[in-house]
Amino acid sequence: MPDAVLTAPQRALLTAAARDARPLALLGAAEAVARQAMGHGLCTAMRFDAATMTVRRIFSTDAAAYPVGGAKPKRDTAWGRHVLEERKVFVGEGAAAITAFFDDHKLILGLGLRSIVNVPILHAGACLGTVNFLFGSENVQPEWQALAELLGLVVTPDWLAG
Repeated sequence: MPDAVLTAPQRALLTAAARDARPLALLGAAEAVARQAMGHGLCTAMRFDAATMTVRRIFSTDAAAYPVGGAKPKRDTAWGRHVLEERKVFVGEGAAAITAFFDDHKLILGLGLRSIVNVPILHAGACLGTVNFLFGSENVQPEWQALAELLGLVVTPDWLAG
C-alpha cells in the first residue's frame, strides 16, 4: 500500500461509517481497513484524561485480553510524555521496546505481539486519546506507520462525539 493510499472500497467503508450515527463507527471501519492493509494482531483505542494522566480503553479487538473500560495510569512515564503530552506518534519495535515502555508487556508478548504504533488523537492542540496497532512482526513497516497516522486523523470525530 504505497504512501498509505486507500483503495476505493476502503474509502467507501470509511465514508459509510462517517454517515453512521452509532458510537465508534469510524473506529470500527478504520480498524477493518487497517486489518486488511496491515494485518495487525490487536487494535485498541484509549480516551485520555489529562487531569489524571490516565487513559481508558474505549475500543478493543481482543476484549478478553484488553476489555473496554480498562484504564492505565501514564503519569511520569516516558510513553505518556512522548504520546500524550508531546503529542507524537510512538513506534516500538521488538520485545525490548515493548518491555521498556509498557507495564503489561508480559501480556502483549504472550499474545505474540512484537511491535506497536501508538497514534495520538489530536484536536485543537490537545490530545484526546490514542489509537494503537500492535503487530506480530518485530518491525513496523513504514507504510503501516503512515496508514496508522492517517487513520488516527480519520477517527478523530469518534473522540469528539463522546
